[in-house]
Amino acid sequence: MASKGFCHYKCTNGIKRHLAIDTLGFPFFTHCTRANVSDDQGLIELLSCNLDYFRTKPVNIPKITILLDHGYHPDKLIAALQQLYPQIMTKIRFELAPKPTKAEKAAQGKTGFVPVATRWIVKRSNAWMERCKSLVKNFERTLDHARAKLNLCFIRLMLKRLASA
Repeated sequence: MASKGFCHYKCTNGIKRHLAIDTLGFPFFTHCTRANVSDDQGLIELLSCNLDYFRTKPVNIPKITILLDHGYHPDKLIAALQQLYPQIMTKIRFELAPKPTKAEKAAQGKTGFVPVATRWIVKRSNAWMERCKSLVKNFERTLDHARAKLNLCFIRLMLKRLASA
């Protein structure tokens, strides 16, 4: 099927979900791609689908910081996005997420996995998303349906948070 692929890195079949979230963990933009699409290409597609947002964003307010995992390649992303919209780098900036070194872990007296607060915002959003029963596995046949389910999941989550406030 054209809307599904196989990711050799994670050994998964189906789709990948790409999220751009705010500091509270709520989605800013969502996008779904085949599993064989690289993370860099998925982010380029996510941002290119939402270029109107960046075109209307005034230049005189601070740049949007996009925190990237170490699997992304900022140079490749910048080159691809500037081809789509040359002024985009005046409105956004990429920053690699901090990853503690062995020396920093040793100074804290820790070994193994050490959580980093900024990275856990994304992990928490993914956990919220996977609480939706229909998103635990990929049951959708098209990328549009998968994205709609993803958006509905986050709408439900935000409505629950508003109702309890």
